[in-house]
Amino acid sequence: MRVLVMSDIHANYNALEAVLKDAGEVDETWCLGDLVGYGPDPNAVVEEVREIKNLTCLMGNHDVAIIGRMSLDTFNGDAKRSLLYHEKVLSASNMEFIKSLPTKIKVRGEATMAHGSPRDPLWEYILNSMTASLNFDHFDTPWCFVGHTHIQSSFTQNDETGRVLVEQNKPDIVLNLHPKQILNPGSVGQPRDRDPRAAYAIYDTETHTWTPKRVMYKIVEVQERIRSAGLPEKHAARIAEGW
Repeated sequence: MRVLVMSDIHANYNALEAVLKDAGEVDETWCLGDLVGYGPDPNAVVEEVREIKNLTCLMGNHDVAIIGRMSLDTFNGDAKRSLLYHEKVLSASNMEFIKSLPTKIKVRGEATMAHGSPRDPLWEYILNSMTASLNFDHFDTPWCFVGHTHIQSSFTQNDETGRVLVEQNKPDIVLNLHPKQILNPGSVGQPRDRDPRAAYAIYDTETHTWTPKRVMYKIVEVQERIRSAGLPEKHAARIAEGW
């Protein structure tokens, strides 16, 4: 089975469209959360995601905030401004869809899914070997897919030594999966690994492979809509540089 794994779309419709087109035909799509936040197109993104066939979608921390289950004061000023805007413009049906998403880990076959981490699905960032090592005991499957950091990366635990190898993955380099690993497909809508292209991954359940992917999209158009909506200039600037 060929699975599209993506995360952190963050209301960037152009990036989402590019990823769906680039991925081509897949058997299932797994989204690791954060449909909203930062970007200019929350309704278009949620509506597009709702139409995806064979979808499994989690709730991210921005999604939790937009439906009122987390204080917006938890976020920095710029992120809060975007969420306040999204709160005003999101349709009732799109709000209901977000409310229907699970906040806890989800297990599908040999993979565990979480937005942040398996031990703290909404908030913990897995950015280094120490944090990764603390999470390997919190999932029973051979591998775990996470988002939240916006960095396309993998964390592999050595069976004998317990040491964790951290890698920032390169696009189109196929990874052969083996226990135990934590993998991040990167961010569709706001990458933070100095590569502005939209990030995702293809997971093959039969060959046990993970292929990180990148695709360019019309960033300038998104920047224009961010500015037209009166959202923070920071969010327009960063998507062009991937930080």
